[in-house]
Amino acid sequence: MRIHVVDHPLVAHKLTTLRDERTDSPTFRRLADELVTLLAYEATRDVRTEVVDIRTPVAGTTGVRLSRPRPMVVPIIRAGLGMLDGMVRLLPTAEVGFLGMIRDESTLQASTYANRLPEDLSGRQVYVLDPMLATGGTLVTAIRELMRRGADDVTAVCLLAAPEGVEVLERDLAGAPVTVVTAAVDERLNEHGFIVPGLGDAGDRMYGVV
Repeated sequence: MRIHVVDHPLVAHKLTTLRDERTDSPTFRRLADELVTLLAYEATRDVRTEVVDIRTPVAGTTGVRLSRPRPMVVPIIRAGLGMLDGMVRLLPTAEVGFLGMIRDESTLQASTYANRLPEDLSGRQVYVLDPMLATGGTLVTAIRELMRRGADDVTAVCLLAAPEGVEVLERDLAGAPVTVVTAAVDERLNEHGFIVPGLGDAGDRMYGVV
């Protein structure tokens, strides 16, 4: 597994405002969207392409386009939905699937309650959107499901990660073709499984407490 922390002043600036408890939900959603677009730029650095012949108004030349099968973007509902627009802004031709997952706050175990994915993902590059890599259980479960369906290149895009979550992914997905792209790896998890200093519950901050 490879982890890539995006080191850029604009990323740090937007992340700081997201962390601030005074930031309201509309501002949080807008900044999360902008931050994901910056992360997506790095996450798609190795997106697969093919050479094509084209003609400009002046002369013939060659260029590249995204190869088939098209990439797939998979937000993990609910907080991952707030990252979708920022990702498909850079990958408008990607297909979109959905995974609904919930974490039991007492056991910290993740379970799937909704699944909208192709049965066959063979040869597909898949980009999973999950704001917080905390305990790692949700992402491990999601990535295993994608790989069970044939995905051979999975990139997780996260706003924040905790060292404990990174360790779990490295242990449970050892040898798997997985990359994590994030804005920062924070200090630790607290006793409730929240990232410290973190930014709180990303879903609640995007959409309100439900």
